[in-house]
Amino acid sequence: MGFEMADDNKKKRKHNEPIVLDEYKLKELLKLSRVLNTEQIADFFGFSKQTLYNIFERQPEARIAYKKGKSQAIASIAGNLISLAQSGHVAAMMFYLKTQAGWRETTHIDHSNSDGTMVAPTRIELVSPKDGEVLEDEE
Repeated sequence: MGFEMADDNKKKRKHNEPIVLDEYKLKELLKLSRVLNTEQIADFFGFSKQTLYNIFERQPEARIAYKKGKSQAIASIAGNLISLAQSGHVAAMMFYLKTQAGWRETTHIDHSNSDGTMVAPTRIELVSPKDGEVLEDEE
């Protein structure tokens, strides 16, 4: 993506003068927001996360660039996920249904009848043959 660290933030401004992102830095912000969170973006530009939030308050176009970059990345990944799911990729199908359709995996087994009463459990009894007894299929 060809990013350059913004080391000149403190050099060109006076001590208490607020940081303003120019057009070039707004374009960088848009690109960075596709892959970095706010703390990482602030580190990239050389200021604190709180300073970035202050910039978002003073410069609505900075907040818009950040949100637009995030939205573009999410839309791209979601589109790829849907394409994989539609092509039969089972893991993509399951992930999509769990996150978007409320599906979930459970180990709960329903032991009730349609009227709500409990189903009588099936009893399985294992019996071993007596010593010396030959079973029919063992001959």
